[in-house]
Amino acid sequence: MKINFSRQNIYLLAISTFLLISVLIFSFSVLIPKGKEYRIKKAELKKMDLKAKQLDNFSYKTMEILQKLQSDNRHIITAFDTDFNPQRFEKQYKNFFTSLKLSKKTRIDNDNEFSVYEVNTTSQISSPKSFYNFLEAINKSDWIISVNFPINFKRDGETINSHFTMKAYKNKKDLNITK
Repeated sequence: MKINFSRQNIYLLAISTFLLISVLIFSFSVLIPKGKEYRIKKAELKKMDLKAKQLDNFSYKTMEILQKLQSDNRHIITAFDTDFNPQRFEKQYKNFFTSLKLSKKTRIDNDNEFSVYEVNTTSQISSPKSFYNFLEAINKSDWIISVNFPINFKRDGETINSHFTMKAYKNKKDLNITK
């Protein structure tokens, strides 16, 4: 039995074989290695996306906490930006004492984050209770003030003379603010 192939069929078979071999060579030399690299890069991208989502969630939670703290402590934040005014201090708190006198404030230059002013005070009070009321009132004042120990009390007849030092804190202005 004789098989007759026409010339057209032989050319078609040759071209098909050539194309099949070309596709196989292209697949094994280019597509399969690039596919492995693609899967590796895809896995890395998924890890980076997960990490980015975690950081975004952390950033969002931190921003919520910051906003809550800023709203809860708005009075304290503004108090750090307020300059200490001795005349206003005397007017505001002289009703706690029979006599209140502030000596000249001396600025203490510190290398830390705050400008600190030391204020020496001498006062006459009628009872220690008024002094404790004064301490409670300065906790709610427009300034950040710390009363330093020792607080000296000396009885003089019906009045009690007291002497103590205070420090009024103020935030230093940042000169390197970018606008």
